[in-house]
Amino acid sequence: MGGHELLHLGEKVLAAQPFSRLVGARLVQFQPGEAVLEIPVRQELLQQNGFVHGGVLSYAADNALTFAGGTVLGPNVLTSEYKINYLRPAVGEKLIGRATVVHAGKRQAVCRCDVFVAKGSAEEVLCATAQGTIVMTSPESETAGATRPG
Repeated sequence: MGGHELLHLGEKVLAAQPFSRLVGARLVQFQPGEAVLEIPVRQELLQQNGFVHGGVLSYAADNALTFAGGTVLGPNVLTSEYKINYLRPAVGEKLIGRATVVHAGKRQAVCRCDVFVAKGSAEEVLCATAQGTIVMTSPESETAGATRPG
């Protein structure tokens, strides 16, 4: 699959996620071993001090990690775990989550993501960093789990 086809597939997956649509996320790079996600900063995504809410930074890291892992494991993946460090308040016009695969096995990938904030054409500022484990799932197990009685 070529780079353009892979990006188109990633955009379709992102568009199928209601929460991603809510925050306005865009997949701007999606190639083997890496993914870049952007989120325009708007008033609804801020906390009481005017900084981008930590949950939005966390979403950017989590989803970028999962997309990066998906480039090497395939489309049926989920985040198994991740850790995030908030480094400084995010103030700007756009969040950028840049994720790469650190190591991939047959069923899981360890990925790293840095989350930056940018203001206009000014330099990007690192505001969070994360690392996580992305695991393969099977479509059958997801469907079975969703319909299994409680």
